[in-house]
Amino acid sequence: MRIALIEDNAPLADAIKNSLQDHGLGVDHLANGLDGEAFLAQSRVDVAIIDVNLPGLDGLSIVRAMRRSGNATPVLILTAMGKTSERVTGLEAGADDYLVKPFEMAELIARLRALARRRPMLQAREESVGSLSFDREARVLSGPAGPIDLPRREMALFACLLENRGRIVAREHISDTLYGTGTEVEPNAIELLVSRLRRKLGDTGVAIRTARGLGYMLDEDNA
Repeated sequence: MRIALIEDNAPLADAIKNSLQDHGLGVDHLANGLDGEAFLAQSRVDVAIIDVNLPGLDGLSIVRAMRRSGNATPVLILTAMGKTSERVTGLEAGADDYLVKPFEMAELIARLRALARRRPMLQAREESVGSLSFDREARVLSGPAGPIDLPRREMALFACLLENRGRIVAREHISDTLYGTGTEVEPNAIELLVSRLRRKLGDTGVAIRTARGLGYMLDEDNA
């Protein structure tokens, strides 16, 4: 999953971002409401985490603007206000879920996965390609010999390529998904990840093809 995090509290944002990335999720962090609104209008993400009290533009105004424009991205609202009336206001603005600070990271991640599962375009939990089977929810990739041990970023890379199976995925999109938009990434970092993943897929009937100057594509190896 790719997550948009709009939160101005730097320590909390860092904690959330690190936790989500440890679970193989790509995170784009915006600390200003106006920046967050602009990002969501231009970028596709699976779920948006939006704080209520933000500089520039408050979180509920961002949600209302999203829904007016037809943006159906699931939204999880974060707030320090836990009154029922305040939760109702957030939900009526168009949010899908509501989490009151302070909260446990495990609950946040569980709620994000639940929101992602509600999306009508969401792919099935399990998908097969070649002799591989990928369980998205459990984050387990299995081959003929059993589970394939992949580090977090290699697993996220495989999920990104599988989501776009049969299509070229630009290096920039892979970088944004794995590291977050605007993150400085070493020029050869993506190439090294792809090379490592290729080796581990071995003779599974799956190929990662390189489109020079464009990106990479995952597909069945019919050669």
